Amino acid sequence: MGSLTARAPWFLWPLTLLWDLLTAVLALVGRIVCGLLGLALMMVGILVTMTVVGAWVGIPLASLGLLLLVRAVF
Repeated sequence: MGSLTARAPWFLWPLTLLWDLLTAVLALVGRIVCGLLGLALMMVGILVTMTVVGAWVGIPLASLGLLLLVRAVF
């Protein structure tokens, strides 16, 4: 997805630059939160899996955390 500045009229460039900055910051924060949440879910999933009874919940939880971590990286 490209920048809105290239398609906007010249008098709207300050607003579109501000909008582009806001979307870039939110995308970066979203990636960081996704990575931290994925890491936390993986750790909790692994800890729950160590109890044999909790393996039914721990393995899907750890795999969900792994998927979130992969999503944050790519």
